[in-house]
Amino acid sequence: MSELKSTLSYPIILLITINSIMGTGIFFLPTLGAKIAGPMSIISWCILSVIAIYIAMCFGELSSMFPKSGGIYEFCKQAYGSFTSFILGWMTLIAGNITIAMLVVGAIRYLNPALPQVFKIGISLLFILLFNYMAYKGMKTSAVMLVAFAIITLGSVIALIIPGVLTTDFNNFTPFFTHSWPAVLIAIFFIAETFFGWETATFLAEETKNPKKVIPKALIWGTVIIAIICIVFVLTSLGSINWTSFSLSQTPLTDLANLHYGFMGSQIFTILIYLSIIGSVAGWIVASPRLIMALAKDKLFITQCAKIHPKHHTPYVAIIFQTVLTIILVIVGSGSYETLLELLLPMILIVYSATMLSLVILRFKMPDIERPFKVPFGKVGPIILIVILLALVGYWGFSVEGAVQVAKIGLSLIIFGIPIYILLLFYYDPDAIVKINNSFAGLNLLLENLLLPKSVRREIMALFKDIENKHILDYGAGVGTLTLHLAEAVGPNGKIYATDISKKNLNILEKRLKKRGHTHVELIHDQHHVSRVHPDVKLVDMVFSVGMMGYMQNIKKILSDISDVLPENGRIFFGEYVDFFWILPNVEWLSTNENIKKLFKEAGFSVRVIRRKGLFWNYVFVYGIKSDEDVPFI
Repeated sequence: MSELKSTLSYPIILLITINSIMGTGIFFLPTLGAKIAGPMSIISWCILSVIAIYIAMCFGELSSMFPKSGGIYEFCKQAYGSFTSFILGWMTLIAGNITIAMLVVGAIRYLNPALPQVFKIGISLLFILLFNYMAYKGMKTSAVMLVAFAIITLGSVIALIIPGVLTTDFNNFTPFFTHSWPAVLIAIFFIAETFFGWETATFLAEETKNPKKVIPKALIWGTVIIAIICIVFVLTSLGSINWTSFSLSQTPLTDLANLHYGFMGSQIFTILIYLSIIGSVAGWIVASPRLIMALAKDKLFITQCAKIHPKHHTPYVAIIFQTVLTIILVIVGSGSYETLLELLLPMILIVYSATMLSLVILRFKMPDIERPFKVPFGKVGPIILIVILLALVGYWGFSVEGAVQVAKIGLSLIIFGIPIYILLLFYYDPDAIVKINNSFAGLNLLLENLLLPKSVRREIMALFKDIENKHILDYGAGVGTLTLHLAEAVGPNGKIYATDISKKNLNILEKRLKKRGHTHVELIHDQHHVSRVHPDVKLVDMVFSVGMMGYMQNIKKILSDISDVLPENGRIFFGEYVDFFWILPNVEWLSTNENIKKLFKEAGFSVRVIRRKGLFWNYVFVYGIKSDEDVPFI
């Protein structure tokens, strides 16, 4: 099986971290801070820098404990368990793709603010496709690209800071206290996005050399460097352009470049800044699929997304999924940087709060685990920061017009993940499978003609005409939709073993059998049904199963057990529902007929696979014989 390769060194990770973080807010948010709090926004930047460095330390400790590609999801999984970690991972995934969409929109604004909306969206989609293709091609290619963008970003900002130091007019800072102190807090909320991006480095942990030491070091020093650059940049910017004028600019760095280098210089800087922002987009696009891959590995996402490309060693299916999601978010955001920013801020602050809380929980839950880096005041400091961050979210919600509507959109995106989680549990968690089957037993009976139409049942029975007096295993009998037909066909001298994971299903089936006078059906409740054939099942002539293949946790073991109870040339039939509502993915091994044939062949069966179209889903029929001979089944 292909795996990720550890190719990234400390300098590269440091530059990627700086690029991913600094390339987000520094190009837009100094003007927003000035608009909200005037020159007092400098206080906001200083407070935020202290908070950011401590958060980076928290991420540093967690990444030193769990240097895996899941990053935030991995940390929260250790602290909270399955559902909470999935929701936080899902929120991080959405936030990452909102960030990508926001940055692409922002980059286009810098290049040409007057560009029509449809062109902004079109160009944004073009860049999303381009960078996802680069991410697909491999980490070495991506690393070279990201380092180049990081150098452009640092060079562009420093080139504006140096002349800004020389042209600073301290009169621009008087009066200094132009706004109320709550404005400083609101400014912190809106400029906080400048430091978002610590998770980017953690997603690359499995591709980093010595990640337990390198990732924390890169996170902390990267944040310190960014904090210094941001504070100095804001000071020189407000010192060079009065805050009242600066706050009105849509492209503040271009205006500064025009001041320091003239019109031609500003045109060059427009391109450099555009490349810097696009470079930050590239960083997120390269890193984010690793989160999707980590979720998929734990079967909390579409398992196909865990696939690693054999040649490029990249999570290529996750990259494809990310491409589609980002395109949707760009269209939903309608090309508006501000809309996307307001969607992002509360979501990511909640995720960061949960991540820091996981650090506190793990201090008590796993006190003895190795921590190559340990954040000071690790049991108290994160709690204080959590209170501050959540207070900022609350204050934003109550004081900013339209915040509730934006929060509803964000909440709807989060809630969309819940049915995905339930669906995945239904596929992969045996306990959940039992609960759901028991809960829906009555509904299965009511809807059996929809779930397995009579025409489909007739087609199945027509494949096996000579079953009178036979012994048959009905593996996954459910409420007896097919079992009743089999019981009638084998007659009183035959025998049916009807096994199922749900006690309620079998209770319903028992009543139906009594009503029809069938006494030759033995019901077997098996709590381990998804991973075996019950040992009470004796030798049989044939095996039928409908709706079970998607839930089998150990398909090879089950096929082996079935082979053990069948004679040579014993016949089998498996039916499964696939392509639910035309959009939900199938269990991976059911995706192609070749995969199915290969798996059954390895277990000693010669089978034929056919697919039938249905109204809301399609059907896969697998039927054949047990045979030691390598002969095709017709």
